[in-house]
Amino acid sequence: MNTIIFALVGYISIFAVLAQAASPSTMPAAPAEASNVIPLWANGAPGALGTDPVKDVPTLTVYLPAPETATGAAMIVCPGGAYSHLAAHEGKDYALWLNQQGIAGLVLKYRLGSAGYRHPVMMEDVQRAIRLARFHADDWKINPKLVGVMGSSAGGHLAATAMTHFDAGHADAPDPIDRLSCRPDLGVLCYAVITMGPLSHTGSRENLLGKEPAPELVALMSNELQVTKETPPCFIWGTADDRTVPIANSIMFADALAKNKVPFEIHIYQHGPHGQGLGIHGYDPGTSDPSKLLPWTHELSAWLKVWHFGR
Repeated sequence: MNTIIFALVGYISIFAVLAQAASPSTMPAAPAEASNVIPLWANGAPGALGTDPVKDVPTLTVYLPAPETATGAAMIVCPGGAYSHLAAHEGKDYALWLNQQGIAGLVLKYRLGSAGYRHPVMMEDVQRAIRLARFHADDWKINPKLVGVMGSSAGGHLAATAMTHFDAGHADAPDPIDRLSCRPDLGVLCYAVITMGPLSHTGSRENLLGKEPAPELVALMSNELQVTKETPPCFIWGTADDRTVPIANSIMFADALAKNKVPFEIHIYQHGPHGQGLGIHGYDPGTSDPSKLLPWTHELSAWLKVWHFGR
């Protein structure tokens, strides 16, 4: 399968752009274990507008791989949905696929603009999720140095936000979770919203920042402008004819990574609608036809092995 690949450390190699076609998974099917749903804050999230368990309580749903195949890596999964809802096929489905790679899939339910929330609440939720994964490293058999973040569409913007807005933890924080770093060790961006500028997805921008955000806020949350040499390695994919989120979003982020010499890989497929996910909605590793998985899953599986995440 030919793709455009922007290779590691910003060196760009152009091979070709061809139509996206399905390729079989090389990973064996194995049932995942969903341990439980955990609130990000035990005593209520800061800035919560209420106590509704759906709208106001951000959580992680933990899917652990079989112990005999676990690599010790974990991925915070941020579903898309324009910051107005959460797309299930970009959450649980991804977690089950990650389990096949030996990776713990931690699906984040973050707070949304449709429930009245605005930045920085969503960013605080994903940062807390990364810290929480490291805090539970022993419980979930996770290596705290192998915690990544993965997101699709607006969830991709949130993942890119985690990659470009982070801290090393607050040593004097009364909550021990807040003493841990929220920098992810790598990122995976699927047809992601990146910019809040003219090429942004309008609905995502309004749900995140409001209808008339200050220019300074637009610049702050245009993640292509926030990349530094400390941004973690990244895998990016999208389609050239995406009519919802222009592929220019992905290209801008890749260009910023290249300029800062951050390792990355990008795949741009010629055809494919926005929101494809794995190519199977309601993915079940025990019953779903692996030949229906989209090619990016094969490419990502290989890339994750390079970074000692996958098996």
